[in-house]
Amino acid sequence: MKILRGLKGLLGFAGVALVLSGCSCKHEAPQKMEISKEAFYKDGVFQPEASKAAYFSLMKKFNYPVSATLKTDNFWVCDFLQADHAALGMGGVFWMNESNVYGQAGCKKYKGDFKDEKYGYLGHEIYCLPNQALPEHRHTGGSEGHGPKMEAWHIRYGDACFFSELAPEGGDETLISDMPEDERPWGYGESWFKCKYVVKRKAGEIYKLVDPESYHFLRAGSEGVIITEYATFHNHVEFSKPGLKFANTGIK
Repeated sequence: MKILRGLKGLLGFAGVALVLSGCSCKHEAPQKMEISKEAFYKDGVFQPEASKAAYFSLMKKFNYPVSATLKTDNFWVCDFLQADHAALGMGGVFWMNESNVYGQAGCKKYKGDFKDEKYGYLGHEIYCLPNQALPEHRHTGGSEGHGPKMEAWHIRYGDACFFSELAPEGGDETLISDMPEDERPWGYGESWFKCKYVVKRKAGEIYKLVDPESYHFLRAGSEGVIITEYATFHNHVEFSKPGLKFANTGIK
C-alpha cells in the first residue's frame, strides 16, 4: 500500500525542517511537504520535537496562526506506539475540555432546574501531516456520568477522508471496498478493522460522527489538514487495534 502517496523526497532528522517549494505568498495554494518515516525516530525512539517541527511547518504552509499555547506542552504529538508517525499519528491541542455540575460552574450562583446535573464540552484542534491518519477508535460512555462523546469536525485547511463503521441514510459516504487498493486506509483488511464507509471533506466543510460509540477515524489529504473539533466532553477512547495507546514509541 502506498502509505505516503503524493509525497516526495526526504525530511532529514538532523535539521528537523520540512522543505517547502515555490512561493509562500499568503494567497497562493499550499505547497507540497516532503517527509519520511525516518524523520521522526532516532535509534527506534520517537522524537517529539521532530514531530512538532513538522506540524509547525504545516501551520506555516497554511498561514495558520501559531499561538503561544502551541509552544508549550499543551500542544501534544503522538504515534500511538506504532513507530510509523508519517502514516499514523497526529498533533493536537485541547483549547477546552470542560466537565462540571451546572450549579458548581463559574460563580456558583445558578439555582435552576439543572443545577445538580453534569455537563461537558470540548474545543480541540487536530493537525495531520500529508496522508497521515488517526487510528480507528470509538468513544464510550463512562462511570463519571457522561455519555459517549459526540463530535463534529470542521476542516479549516486542507482536506481529509473520514472513515466510519456506519453511514446515515441518504449520505454521500461510499464503501471503502470500492476504493483503489493503494488508497485504502491503514489497517484495512485486518481482523480488528471495523469501518466500512468513507467520505471526503475539504476546507470550510463539516463532517460529524454518525452514531454514538461507532468506530471512526480520519486521514489527511496530500496537503495535510488542520481541523477544529466541536464535541461533548472527551472521556473514554477505545481503539479497535489491540495495543494502541495515546503514547509514543520508546518513551515512558
